[in-house]
Amino acid sequence: AVVSTQSTGVGGVSALFMMFGGALPYIPQYLQIQKERNSEGFSTKVCLVLLTANILRIAFWFGKFYETPLLIQSFVMIATMIGMLDICVRLRPESSPSKHFTDFDLSSFWDWSSFSDYIQALIVMVLGVAGLTYTLLDYSIFVEALGTLSLCTEATLALPQLIKNYNTRSTEGMSVSMVMLWFFGDSVKTLYFLLRETPVQFLMCGALQIIVDILILFQVIGYGSGHRGD
Repeated sequence: AVVSTQSTGVGGVSALFMMFGGALPYIPQYLQIQKERNSEGFSTKVCLVLLTANILRIAFWFGKFYETPLLIQSFVMIATMIGMLDICVRLRPESSPSKHFTDFDLSSFWDWSSFSDYIQALIVMVLGVAGLTYTLLDYSIFVEALGTLSLCTEATLALPQLIKNYNTRSTEGMSVSMVMLWFFGDSVKTLYFLLRETPVQFLMCGALQIIVDILILFQVIGYGSGHRGD
């Protein structure tokens, strides 16, 4: 009975971590943006990657059920990314001229002036994925493609931050704690994949995430605390 209770407790803690652990790295970044009153150092493309990956993962659930904590995690991550977009837009240096989703200008995609523009894009994305899923749900190849695309998209979540840091030759405004938590989470996840002998695609995605995390940490060392554009 004691062993059973302990197992239940461990399982409950694991499920809670699975549901909310993915949002933890963004707490220090959110607080740093709030403290500095400037969101320029954080790439909102990270939000785009995670919103896309989790919307696809939720759609995948309708075709192939998986653990409920993972489904809840997707909703938690979507809410977290919406919160990050809100503070990033509110505390971003004003750009001129204003850019809006309804301009349908690819050169300014996901670089809009208003939070409502991101919400409009998110609604279009959700409706598009929902429509495709409803239409093609009976085709197993489509369902499997949803899962694979979600996994591959999530594997690139740190790439926008890596590219932004490289282009500006600075990591100013980016939370190092966020990247350290990315690295810790990706390492634990990849080790889990290795021990559970999951398909090689999972290991490859995990390895890619770890490599990008390490490259960003090298950027922190290489660029120091120099100002953007210096």
